[in-house]
Amino acid sequence: MGICHNNRDFDNAFSLSKSDFNYIKAIGRGAIGTVFRAVHKRTRGQIAIKEFVKEDIQSKEALFYILNERSLLSILNHQFIINIQFAFQDKRKLYLGLDLKLGGDLRYHMLKRKYSEPEVKFVIACLIQGIEYIHSKNVIHKDIKPENIVYDNKGYAFLTDFGTSSLWKEDNHYETSGTPGYMAPEVICRQSHSFVSDFFALGVIIYEIIIGSRPYTGKSRKEIREAILEKQAKIKNENIPLGWSEDAVNICNKLLKRKPNTRLGANGIDEIKKHPWFNDIDEEKLKNFELKAPFLPEGHDNFDFDHVNFYFSRDYTKKNNLSKNDFLGYFYVPLPSQR
Repeated sequence: MGICHNNRDFDNAFSLSKSDFNYIKAIGRGAIGTVFRAVHKRTRGQIAIKEFVKEDIQSKEALFYILNERSLLSILNHQFIINIQFAFQDKRKLYLGLDLKLGGDLRYHMLKRKYSEPEVKFVIACLIQGIEYIHSKNVIHKDIKPENIVYDNKGYAFLTDFGTSSLWKEDNHYETSGTPGYMAPEVICRQSHSFVSDFFALGVIIYEIIIGSRPYTGKSRKEIREAILEKQAKIKNENIPLGWSEDAVNICNKLLKRKPNTRLGANGIDEIKKHPWFNDIDEEKLKNFELKAPFLPEGHDNFDFDHVNFYFSRDYTKKNNLSKNDFLGYFYVPLPSQR
């Protein structure tokens, strides 16, 4: 499905408005934002537009995540992540234009069907490409989970949602955003952390698909932290389900190491890429989208319409304490050299 990505599509964010687009339907939702599939009227290119109603942004913290994503995406551009196309605003809303992928997210498909080992391997191989790139830009994603992995219609997987991501700094023990079930032990335990914290999340995803549940669970962040401190999660060879290899379990266990200096990838992402599990993945063909994906999303909409295909009714009597100055600098269109 086409997207707007030509250099001349969006020359000036200040001149963009919602009226430049035909909205087709809602295809996703977050805590305060809604994602729509839209068509640019002039170019006819399709695009995803994430909308935030300003009056729904109830705190400086919520605004930080919105502005943080916009800011980080402006320094990123890669074929295995969801890239920014533009950002603009009007009196009521903020708008973020993103690459459109219509294959649905990994969580949606995990709830619909069982995954085979080749299907999971292909997803992880795609993610490694995106992760390697953002790490090269000094960015830690911090919230890699099935909901933040989306498919295109050819079965390739892409990393999205950079709201809680951050540029690495040496002392970052206070940065503990993310989803507890997928957060690395060093993050959830409020220790300084680096790029290997993202690798832990890959282990969680593999484990969850193989076993059917996450390695560390609990009703609260505190309970999950206690579960992590109690024991090292591991899949034993005698517990490998039918259809899964020892290599799959081996890479999963190595990615789940609690101590970051012993985790696979601690000496660089090539440690992961060179694991025997990926011996049958041709990386160059993967990068060029020349491999046939083992799973193809069906041709219809891959979204849960009970949750996304509507406009939310909002209580506009609820006021926040943000001023118009808090939204300064949101406008953005990439320079030609960034596209």
